[in-house]
This record gives sequence, structure tokens and C-alpha cells, in this order.
Amino acid sequence: MGEGKRISLGRVGKMLRRQFIAGILVVLPVVIAALILIWLFNYIDNIAQPVAKSLLGRTIPGLGFGLTVVLIYLTGVVATSVLGRRLVRFGESLLSRVPVFRYLYTGVKQIMESFAAPRETGFLQVVLVEFPKKGMRVIAFLTSESRLESGEKLLTVFIPTSPNPTSGYLEIVRESDVIRTDISVDDALKMVLSVGKVSLQEVTDRLGAHVERQA
Repeated sequence: MGEGKRISLGRVGKMLRRQFIAGILVVLPVVIAALILIWLFNYIDNIAQPVAKSLLGRTIPGLGFGLTVVLIYLTGVVATSVLGRRLVRFGESLLSRVPVFRYLYTGVKQIMESFAAPRETGFLQVVLVEFPKKGMRVIAFLTSESRLESGEKLLTVFIPTSPNPTSGYLEIVRESDVIRTDISVDDALKMVLSVGKVSLQEVTDRLGAHVERQA
């Protein structure tokens, strides 16, 4: 009876830890974004308030916040305009001429864009591949497909490292060596970022079915 109770408490503890980590993955990006915005508000406020006091004879509460909102909005307006896009491309062209840095900038930008908008930048599907040796499976992102003259299909996949998915390995594998899934990119990233603490039932189901077919 005591052993059963300990097992039950252990399961509850694992569930609570899993849910807590899932909560962290949701809350942490929001907190980081909030801290950056607060720093920006204060920075602009420290510049604007002395100017307001010298011109109006008094400070204006919330001036930094208001100016920051306006600045972010205007940046968005400029960035989405024809001229703004040209300026962004011009800035990127200047950065691309800097040795070493151009490779880092381009690579990081492409990877971040892939994770931010997978459908638009090439992450076609979440798959399971054998890595780093036969019999071991990892989560990977399908980026492209091609065929040999024989008709065999080859898949290009990106295997992210955990807990930092912006680095990893690029592999070309046979389609027969890949297990396709219906897992979303967001859910797969949660699993990678949490080093497996946020597990996905479909991964277990797919691997179980694959093992049964091979038996």
C-alpha cells in the first residue's frame, strides 16, 4: 500500500514538473520581452523628461512609455513600406560585406526566421530520424525533398540540438529511414527546449508502431 502511494506521488510529481516547465516555456519569452520594453521605456524617459522640463517647466508622467509606443509603431510603418524594406535590405547588404560576421548574421537570421514562421521559410514537417547511430531516434525538421534518377526520394532534415535549437546538424536521408509525424513545429520545439521534460505522446506512439512493424 505504501509503495503504491509512493508511485502515485511520484507520478503526480512528474506531472507537476512537466506542467511547470511547460508554463516556464510560455511565460519566459513574455517576461524577457517585458523586461526589454521596460528598459526601453526607462531609457527613452530619461532622455525625454529633461527635455520636457526645460521646454515646459515640468516633467510629464508616462512620456517615455508614450514615445516608445510611437517609436515602435513608426518603426513598423517604415519597415513595412517600400522605402523601409529597401533600407533594411541596404543595411543587410552592408552587414553581408563584413568578413565572418556576414556568415553568422545570415545563418542566425535564416534559422530564427525558420522557427518564427516555419511554413514560410521551409520547415515542412516534424519527423523522427535515426541519429547519432542506428537504433536511436531524434526529432528533426524536414526542409526539402528530392528524387534520385532511380525514383528513390531523399529528404533534407535539420536536427536541432537541445536545449538550443538554433544549432544542430543538416542531414540528407532516405525517406524509408524517416518516421513522419503530425507534430506541430511549436510542440516539437517545446520538447527540444525542455530537454524532453515536455514529452509528446505521438513520439512514443510512432516509435512503438515502428518497432512493431519491424518485429
